[in-house]
Amino acid sequence: MKVLLASAEAAPFAKVGGLADVVGSLPRALGRLDVDARVIIPGYGFIDHYEYDIDHLFSFDFHHRLGSNDVSIYVCEYDETTFYFLQSSPYFGLEGEVYSHWQWDMERFVYLNQALMAALAHLGEHQGWFPDVLHVNDWHTSLLPFLVKEHGSGAGWATLATVLSIHNIAYQGNHAGGFLYQAGVHGRHLPELVYYDLTDNLLGIGIGYSDMISTVSPRYAEEIKYPYAGYELAPLIGLRGDDLRGILNGLDTEFWDPQTDPYIFENFDSENFDAKRPLNKRHLQSYARLPIKPEIPLIGVVSRLAAQKGFDMALPALRKVLGSRYAQLVVLGTGESDLEYAFWQLDQDFPDKVSAFLNYDGALAQQIYAGCDLFLMPSHFEPCGMGQMMAMRYGALPLVRRTGGLADTVENYDNADAETGAGFVFDWQEAEAVEGTLNWALDVYQQRPAAWKRMQQRAMSLDFSWDKSAGAYRDLYQQARIKIGE
Repeated sequence: MKVLLASAEAAPFAKVGGLADVVGSLPRALGRLDVDARVIIPGYGFIDHYEYDIDHLFSFDFHHRLGSNDVSIYVCEYDETTFYFLQSSPYFGLEGEVYSHWQWDMERFVYLNQALMAALAHLGEHQGWFPDVLHVNDWHTSLLPFLVKEHGSGAGWATLATVLSIHNIAYQGNHAGGFLYQAGVHGRHLPELVYYDLTDNLLGIGIGYSDMISTVSPRYAEEIKYPYAGYELAPLIGLRGDDLRGILNGLDTEFWDPQTDPYIFENFDSENFDAKRPLNKRHLQSYARLPIKPEIPLIGVVSRLAAQKGFDMALPALRKVLGSRYAQLVVLGTGESDLEYAFWQLDQDFPDKVSAFLNYDGALAQQIYAGCDLFLMPSHFEPCGMGQMMAMRYGALPLVRRTGGLADTVENYDNADAETGAGFVFDWQEAEAVEGTLNWALDVYQQRPAAWKRMQQRAMSLDFSWDKSAGAYRDLYQQARIKIGE
């Protein structure tokens, strides 16, 4: 089976969030299941062709309603996967970041979908490779299922199945009507879209026209059927419920491996972590300019600083906990200015307890996973979440809210001898809930060290690899092909 994943991001070439990790690592796991999975993303200007040995494959003139543009397709082999890159000035090829302002992003991603259709035709005609399944991801490429259906019985297109993955339904590409009209995209007359006034919502169009749909955890697949998580797309999701699958994201366990990670101070595994992991904590305390005291519990945060992540609840809770007991906090992240300022202020108010790094640093992130005792991730909603899985793999116990993928991956501590559990879970979206759970976790760390270590070993032994999830995606692709009669 031949599958092409179309996305705005793919690690390591262009990464903003978890979307890039999925698109960058899933194809390799699919390859182990005899699926020829390839990836196509925009050829952003910041991607280093020399570093990744990216070569020009072919170019063509793309004629569309607004005129004609030169499109160039580049290719490289990375991590046993073929990656294609689409450049087309002025839309893609000169920029220094993945996303820009709303108006420009809407115009250029609508163009991307149209240009990708032309690139697919050229891949088939001139390179001899045409997919059986087109796997699109989030709103940036979710116009493609409609464009494929619009081709009707054209050569190759009638037997091309489409799958849409929703990584975060909060980002929808809505109000796209003017951009679609300008680009010459025909009307979307699917009755469900018309009824719910979603004909101008790019993600809604993808949900309506794709053959099968997935999202990134089983719990999130249920949550988005309701307005509190699915927003205005919830009714449409409900209508497509039989075609929706919740498939938990996996980790690239060869990269996220404390036994071999070159960025942490001391390598370790689930058998020797008790002796070796504390050296990573000492190193992290030293780097963060905090007192080097192994007995003080160290809380870690590695996150995009956004409202979704629950820091409006966590900040007042942290302030109370840090003001009343011995604990340390290391924060790494960037995002909304008010949250950045609040963490900076916490750093200023508790200089011997808090160190806030308001930037992106991949190596430091891995050192935090390997060195902190407790990993804080109190999200209001979390489609899947990767941080909690990375933390557990490195022996840090997550403190999370019971939502989405956090509920699917973190089993709550049994408050006894840790016969079950690998973290601490709360339900209510309140600062008091975060505060109470923090105090509970810190008490366990200080008073029940044997239970804590038992949970650490269990967490490090959990299988978060792509193998199981890749099998679920292969089944999803097969179901999509059956649905179109292939």
